[in-house]
Amino acid sequence: MLDYVEGVIASTNMDELWQHHCDAMASYGFTRLLYGMASSRSRSSLGARDDFLILTNIVGDYMDTFVNDGLYLHAPMVRWATENSGSCSWSWIREHAEALTSKEREVVEFNTRHGLTAGLSISFAETGARGIAAIALIPDEGVPQSDVDAIWAVKGSEIEAMNHVLHLKILTLPYPNTRKPLTKRQREALEWVGEGKTTQDIGVIMGLTPATVEKHLRLARETLDVETTAQAVLKASLQNQIFRIEG
Repeated sequence: MLDYVEGVIASTNMDELWQHHCDAMASYGFTRLLYGMASSRSRSSLGARDDFLILTNIVGDYMDTFVNDGLYLHAPMVRWATENSGSCSWSWIREHAEALTSKEREVVEFNTRHGLTAGLSISFAETGARGIAAIALIPDEGVPQSDVDAIWAVKGSEIEAMNHVLHLKILTLPYPNTRKPLTKRQREALEWVGEGKTTQDIGVIMGLTPATVEKHLRLARETLDVETTAQAVLKASLQNQIFRIEG
């Protein structure tokens, strides 16, 4: 546990952190992991797909269909995670089989075809009014749920604590560059907006003309795919792209 925590502390980017966590979970028998965090959910939606952070070591075409085709919207354990916090065995699916919707049954069948038949899910306490995150811990294909539950009975509290440490560290790191990142000038301009400075103020601070400051803010809005500068400040902050110390 100490080695794990020290490795988390030493991680300086998401890829390094994720590999460290995957190695740690594999030592307990969970060789396939899927972490997801949504920062703009509402009562009826998990928000825009582009606002998700997804980390996984599941290879092949599974993720293309599960995420990009929207199957996650009907996954039984995703529904459980949106309604609960803590840990849950995938035996929950079998125990609630009669209450599953037709679309949820389709996702279960899809997972079965891809060998994802046993596992555990951990839903983290909400970090904001619109934020939610969870992780699925999945063993090798063919491992029965009874074996997973036996591991959890002995090591569950330890594994759950490690995953919470992972989640807390993720909240401090910039999102991986799956999309075009902000430039240094764009980040700096947004940070000063977040501090309440006007365009004129920012121009003086950064040694730029107001028109150049406006250009950096416009490009930042385009990069983040938002309409207003206030939205850009919020989104960049949620992605940990601003108000951070350079490496």
